[in-house]
Amino acid sequence: MGAVSFLTDLSSEMIYPLLPVFLTAVLGAGAIQLGIIEGIAEATASILKIVAGLWTDKIQRRKPFVLFGYSISGLTRPLIGLANIWPAVLIFRFLDRVGKGLRTSPRDALIADVTESGQRGRAYGLHRAMDHAGAVLGPLVAIVLLKWAHFSLRQVFLAAVIPGIFVVILLAWGLKEPSAKTAPGIISGFSFRSLFLMPRDFRLFMGSIFIFTLGNSTDAFFLLRLTDAGVSAAGVAFLWSMHHVVKMISTYWGGHFSDRVGPGKLLLAGWVYYAVIYLLFGIFSSLAMSIAIFLLYGIYFGLTEPTEKALVSHLAPQDLRGTGFGIYHGVIGLGSLPASIVFGLIWKAWGSMAAFSTGAALAALACIFLYFSLGKRFEGAEV
Repeated sequence: MGAVSFLTDLSSEMIYPLLPVFLTAVLGAGAIQLGIIEGIAEATASILKIVAGLWTDKIQRRKPFVLFGYSISGLTRPLIGLANIWPAVLIFRFLDRVGKGLRTSPRDALIADVTESGQRGRAYGLHRAMDHAGAVLGPLVAIVLLKWAHFSLRQVFLAAVIPGIFVVILLAWGLKEPSAKTAPGIISGFSFRSLFLMPRDFRLFMGSIFIFTLGNSTDAFFLLRLTDAGVSAAGVAFLWSMHHVVKMISTYWGGHFSDRVGPGKLLLAGWVYYAVIYLLFGIFSSLAMSIAIFLLYGIYFGLTEPTEKALVSHLAPQDLRGTGFGIYHGVIGLGSLPASIVFGLIWKAWGSMAAFSTGAALAALACIFLYFSLGKRFEGAEV
């Protein structure tokens, strides 16, 4: 799964850091359209993550969802290069996120299925590190194609289909999943009733995740801010690659550290760090400071990505693990829809500082809610 994520991000990150430039410079769209596209795309993925989580628990299979989900994304995402109006970009991003929605919860449940409880932070850290390694290489490939092969933005997007083809081959012939270990009779059918069988602590954790996500808009706004600061298209792609170098290193070691000190404590630290970074990005607008803060932002992912998934695997019952990850990803995506749209509206009405400050305030609120609702659970090393 790490190798699959590496190739997938190699493909997607040839496109994503250039998407704001493509929308604004080629198609004439702006911050509001960017927020609508990303918000709707992520909300679509979130709904399907819930459905896929329920479904994978029902049939006790992970691979079919993973294979189909990665395939549809890898083969439709590059078609953004054919778009002539911004609603066409919305359609292709929608199809890309359909694939992501179908694969994500079964994939994360599969990783938990084959990993011991005390090593899940490291497992998710390794997976995310390989994912970010692909995101390091993707923008660099885009730079080579833009600068030395003299590709247009559209041609770079279309070339991203090549790693996607290898993803399909690798999954079809390489991925094996273990036999189902869930006791029979626990899951009676494909029903949203399973959503209400989750423990109280899990529901409280999802509440704090939702509050945080309301202030966690798409990273495309960071790229737009860098563009406004004077960074070229190739420069944005390079910085996006360096950003993922930081994420790759921090997620790998963050996963190890999570298993030692407990994911709950590390998650709180990560959310506080996020609030500080958003405040700084809103205050400083110079080119040098914007670049420095953007790179430091990558550390946040190492503090939170492995820890959140480890907490889900600990708090969700084993027989509802796919459902638990579906709810987790669904809450994030559903919160992302208003987050990205509202962020874009605040940016347009009052400027980037107001938008980033709002995100910081919601992160602080989520920290308070998480600490007072689940703080005692964080005293043990496992949680």
